Amino acid sequence: MAIASSTAVDLLVIDADAHVIETERTWDYLEPSEQAFRPRLFASPDEPGQQYWVIENKIRGFRFPTLTEQQLQEMSQQAGRELTTPQAAREVDDVALRLSHLDELGIDIQVLHNTLWIEQVAGRPDIEAALCRSWNRWMADVWKQGQGRLRWSCVVPAMMLDEAIEQIRTAKSNGAVAVCMRPIEGQRSMVDPYFYPLYEEASRLDLAIAVHIANGSPTYCDLYRHMPGTLRTHGFALFRVPTVVSCYELMMSEVPQVFPNLRWGFIEASAQWVPWICNEIVRRYQADGRTCPDDVLHAYKIFVTCQTDDDIPWLLKYAGDHSLIIGTDYGHIDPSSELDAISVFKAQTGISQETKDRILYHNPMALYHLQEA
Repeated sequence: MAIASSTAVDLLVIDADAHVIETERTWDYLEPSEQAFRPRLFASPDEPGQQYWVIENKIRGFRFPTLTEQQLQEMSQQAGRELTTPQAAREVDDVALRLSHLDELGIDIQVLHNTLWIEQVAGRPDIEAALCRSWNRWMADVWKQGQGRLRWSCVVPAMMLDEAIEQIRTAKSNGAVAVCMRPIEGQRSMVDPYFYPLYEEASRLDLAIAVHIANGSPTYCDLYRHMPGTLRTHGFALFRVPTVVSCYELMMSEVPQVFPNLRWGFIEASAQWVPWICNEIVRRYQADGRTCPDDVLHAYKIFVTCQTDDDIPWLLKYAGDHSLIIGTDYGHIDPSSELDAISVFKAQTGISQETKDRILYHNPMALYHLQEA
């Protein structure tokens, strides 16, 4: 599908936060010499439908359970939100089915993010590089089948920046529109100057930085892993809070001035925290003798995904009209997921049609520069 200039009456709808679920096929793109690095799937003896990826003999991430459509419908009823997606579509085994489902949902373009990289995937740099390369090649093949409707955020080996830069160059030429960064990578925050070469190349390639909820610090994750509740409930502390803090840290840092053309998307952390962060930034700037830009998110090219249960009219007073985007979290079944988020958002009152058009089209188009990708 060619992305053409849209008119005011026929704007594309862009799902700024969708997912793919990694499968055994994801690792078919490893080089023959890298087959020893291939992740293995193990099922939980107590919950056979729940599987875990094992890399370097460690559990490195879970695989969303394989559920029947009836089970997903029951979960949707319990959650009060639509969660049902066909397995072959969420695993992009059947790209045509995925596109057909997007038509049903009223979505023209999805930006696809990973599932596995929510935590550190490997301790060895060479293993991390190989897995990133295989995942990115997988997504390149999906993009080639997607008729321009399935764009993606590439994963990068943070421990090998030269290799990371090579991978994002290849990804850019194969449909990628963003570089996925975790708020914390090992012992470094994402504003560490260590990452400047990566940001310089992303800026040169006109790729956004997608800060999806995640945490690449094993120490931090171990600290909160045993708090009360399940992964679905304490994921707030593990993954969402670091994402919010990283946005604050970005605005306090020199990074927006060093890379003035770089665009930043903070994905899947909702947006209710935006007023707090914006107020805090003004106070901290004053304390430092600095002047905070008006409409600071827009000034620093920062975009934030909102949810339909966020108080969007209130958020707009702080975020302005140019910084909110929205996504469905397609393929997942967690508290962030809402498959019909687009139709629910369109039906909301108290938000002008012009603002809805910005959130559904203009803002994600600006973040991902889809018209140029």
